[in-house]
Amino acid sequence: MSKIQETGDKVLANVERVIVGKHHEVRLALVALLCRGHLLIEDVPGTGKTVLAKAIARSLGCSFRRIQFTPDLLPSDVSGLSIYNQKTQEFEFRPGPIFSQVVLSDEINRATPKTQSALLESMEERQATIDGVTYPMPDPFLVIATQNPIEYEGTFALPEAQLDRFMLRIRLGYPQPIEEIVILDEQKRSHPLEDLEEVLGVDELRGLQDAVREIYVDSTVSEYIVRVVGATRTHPDVYLGASPRGSIALYRAGQALAGLLGRDYVIPDDIKALSEPALAHRLIIKTSSSIHDVQAGQVVREILESTPVEGIRPTGGSTSSPMERRAATAGASNAGTS
Repeated sequence: MSKIQETGDKVLANVERVIVGKHHEVRLALVALLCRGHLLIEDVPGTGKTVLAKAIARSLGCSFRRIQFTPDLLPSDVSGLSIYNQKTQEFEFRPGPIFSQVVLSDEINRATPKTQSALLESMEERQATIDGVTYPMPDPFLVIATQNPIEYEGTFALPEAQLDRFMLRIRLGYPQPIEEIVILDEQKRSHPLEDLEEVLGVDELRGLQDAVREIYVDSTVSEYIVRVVGATRTHPDVYLGASPRGSIALYRAGQALAGLLGRDYVIPDDIKALSEPALAHRLIIKTSSSIHDVQAGQVVREILESTPVEGIRPTGGSTSSPMERRAATAGASNAGTS
């Protein structure tokens, strides 16, 4: 697992040459990448959402395409279309920008629902069906979408089916004053993104994605995930809780975060750190609660505070593997501090 941590730190350091003071957010972006998941960045304009996507693509040497979502954008502008070739007298498929390894869907909520739906099959099934023919997505395939949560004029709210396909949602936020001074100094003559170099090859990235799947998750941690997700479905302020896809996202993200932190097992603290980014955007708050300014993130934090980490004890038996004993011990230590 030291290989995942070492490589992750290298990519983090490279991206942070451009994105200053957002270590946690950049790490969450890498978590989504290692899990073969998709990322939604929600924040006001000018906070570095597009730059983060470009920095990740350049650091990985992946192909990168940007789609500027607007109300007049058509589904064929995203997925591609078939054009009749008069010379061959046949239709030829011209792939759209979605057929790229890293796709930036900029201001995704400005497109109509019909155009937004062009991403659904690609994000979940990693394929696109055009004119009855199915085309596979490249590997790796990561959609990084951005949206401005402040403006509502000329926007179309993302449907729940679309939101549920994003593994994590993050917010970059404004930098601290000292960090903003660093940004000004670094961009005095040119943007540091122009000098960003590749630090991780595509083949190596695929190997890390496969390695993350092998990180050990104890059954008690899985049970904790299910209890947390289940609590979102019964919370009095929630109209619709997280789906089983949310449980899977939390499980996979826990594996990736553990690997980036140098562990070969997941502990409950990993799940707690990832619960809000992985679950909050999947919750629909009741109208009566929204009137009182109840937020999805607040609900997830309340659930974490009220959901105990049960059943995790050091095994101490000769039949358990060293990995299982480390996971159980770490979990028991966390249970004592929760």
